[in-house]
Amino acid sequence: MSPARLDSKAVDHTVETAVDPLVGRLLDGRYRLDRPIARGGMATVYTATDTRLDRVVAVKVMRPALAEDPDFVARFAREARAAARLSSPEVVAVHDQGTDPSTGTAYLVMEYVAGKTLRDVIRDSGPVPANRALALLEPVLRALAAAHAAGLVHRDVKPENVLLGDDGRVKVADFGLARAIETSNLTATTGLLIGTVAYLAPEQVEHGTADPRTDVYAAGILLWELLTGTPPYDGDSPLSVAYRHVHDDVPAPSQVVQGIPPAVDALVLRATRRDPDERPADAGAFLSELMALRSTLPAAAIDTAPTLVVPRPTTPPQPPKAKADKTGPQRPRRRGLVVGLVIGALALLALAGGWYLGSGRYTHAPPVVGLTQLAAEAKLDDAGLKHRVAEQRVFSEDVKVGDVAEQEPGQNNRVRRGGTVTLILSKGPDRRVVPTLFGSTVPIAESTLKNLGLRKGTVTERFSNAAKGLVIATDPPAGQALRANAVVNLVVSKGPELIPVPNVQGKPEAEAKDAVNKAGFKYTTVQVFSDTVPVGVVADQSPSSGNAPRNSSITLQVSKGPELVTVPNLDGVDRDDAVAQLQALGLRADVTKFGGGKKVHAQTPSPGTQVKKGTVVRLLVY
Repeated sequence: MSPARLDSKAVDHTVETAVDPLVGRLLDGRYRLDRPIARGGMATVYTATDTRLDRVVAVKVMRPALAEDPDFVARFAREARAAARLSSPEVVAVHDQGTDPSTGTAYLVMEYVAGKTLRDVIRDSGPVPANRALALLEPVLRALAAAHAAGLVHRDVKPENVLLGDDGRVKVADFGLARAIETSNLTATTGLLIGTVAYLAPEQVEHGTADPRTDVYAAGILLWELLTGTPPYDGDSPLSVAYRHVHDDVPAPSQVVQGIPPAVDALVLRATRRDPDERPADAGAFLSELMALRSTLPAAAIDTAPTLVVPRPTTPPQPPKAKADKTGPQRPRRRGLVVGLVIGALALLALAGGWYLGSGRYTHAPPVVGLTQLAAEAKLDDAGLKHRVAEQRVFSEDVKVGDVAEQEPGQNNRVRRGGTVTLILSKGPDRRVVPTLFGSTVPIAESTLKNLGLRKGTVTERFSNAAKGLVIATDPPAGQALRANAVVNLVVSKGPELIPVPNVQGKPEAEAKDAVNKAGFKYTTVQVFSDTVPVGVVADQSPSSGNAPRNSSITLQVSKGPELVTVPNLDGVDRDDAVAQLQALGLRADVTKFGGGKKVHAQTPSPGTQVKKGTVVRLLVY
C-alpha cells in the first residue's frame, strides 16, 4: 500500500461564493459555464448552457494539472467514450467530452440532474430505515450492473457520486473518471485519491487493482453508511482508515443501530468481505440478492425508525412523594391529566410526522408496462401520480408499437405521492433487413452487415459465372427482416465450373441439341448455307472443343443446304454487262461469239432457273 495515493477529501457541494474565473466562459465555442455547484480534488462541476441545443447541462472541468498530462487526456477521452455508451436510466448520461483549444481546459459534459446528492441525505437525515436504505441502493446497483455488463468498473462509488433528482430518480455519476485519473502522471506525483478512502476495497489499498467486486465492496460500505449515518471506519488520517479496510472485518451495522433485520446485516457483511471471492461477483449479483431480500422482508420489519445503540443514562433516586390530601382541592390532578393528554397528542403527531417523512410520503408506482399510453396514463391518474412520456422510444420484442415498454420508477418501486412516472413507449421489435450483397467482396459484405447490426456467419463457395471471391447469395436472402445481431451466411463464387465441350458436328439438329444439354451446356442455333452438309445437320459449332463454363452457350451452325441463285434474263444485253451481272450473282460466264456482234442472243441455263452459286452460264453472242 502506498500512502501517497490516499486523499480523504470528498467533493464539497457547498461551493464558496468567491468569483470563479471560469464563470461566464464559453468552452469550445459551445458550453457557457454559469455557476459552480461542486468542487473536488480533481475537478469543479458547473451548471452550464449548451448554446447549440439551448439546454442546461453539467460540465465537469478538470484541474489544469490533469489537463496538462497527455496520458490523462488520452485516457480521459477513451473512458468518456466508454461511459457515453452506457445505456441505463440510473446512469448520468455523458453528452460530450473535449479540450477547450483556447485554454487547454479538459472537460466532460453530462446530463444535469436537479436535486441533491446521497451525501446530503446522510448528512441531513442521519441513519435511514432499512427499507429506505435498500430502496436508495437499488438504482445504484442497477447503474453499476449496467456498467459491469459493458466491461466498465466505476472505481469511485461514494455518496457524492449518487445524485437524487427532484423528480425522485436516482442516478450514478463519474463512470470512467477514476480510471483516467488512475493512469495519469499526476496521481503518482501528488498522491491524489482514486476512490475516497472510506469506500476503498482492501485490494485497491494493497495492490491498486479494481474489478466489479471492488464496486460491490464500495456499494456495501454505502449501504452500511445509509443504515448507520456514518462509514464503518474513522481515523486520524487516511492511512489509518485504509489500514482498517485491509486488516479489519466490517462489523454488522446492527452493532451501531438497533432494529436492523438480521438479513440486512448479512447482506452488508457479504458485500464487504475482505476477500473479493467471497463477495457477489458483480453489481448484478448484488442487485439480485438485494431484490430477493426486499421481497422476503415484511414491511413492518424494515420500516422501523433506526435507534442508535447508546448507553442509557441512570435515573437519579427520587424523594418520596407526599400523600395527597384527599379533602383538598383536585385541580392539580386535573392539570396533570391535561398535560398528559397534550404530551400524548404531541407524541402521536411526532410519530405521524416520522412515518410521513420515512414512508408516508411515498407510494408505489403501479405496473403499466404493456398497457396503451392512454390506459397507463389513466391508471397513474387513478393512483394520484403524474406522468410524462419520454422522447426516446425503445425496441421491444413483446410490447406493441406505441404501448408502454418501460416505466421509471419501475413497477411497484417507491415514488413520492403526487410524483411523476415516466412512460417509455415501444417502437416494436428491433429488426434489421438483410441487404443486397451480390457482387460484394467478403470484407465489404461483413462491414455492411456490421453497420446494420448484423453478423457475418459461415462463408461457403459455389461455382458461378461471377468473378471468383464475390458474394452471389445470402442465407437468409436479401430483404428478409432479422433480429439485431442475427447471423447472415454468405455464398461466394469460386469462379465458373469448366467441363468438356461435346462435338456434335455432322449430327441432326435435334440430336445435337439434346447432346449439348446433357453435357451441361445451353445452345443457340444459326442457319447457314452449305454445299456439302445436308439440310438440318450441324455443319459447325463454337466452341468446338476443349473446356467451357457449365451452363455457358454453344453456338450450333445448322445447314440449310447450298445457296441457290436465279439465272437472270440476259437476252439483248451487252456481252460485258451480262458477264458482270452473272459474276455479281456468284455465277460464271462462258461466252461463244459469232461474227462481230456484242449482244447476247441465247443463254443456258434458261432465265429463271435456280442454280447453285458457281454454276457456269453459257452465252451466245453475235
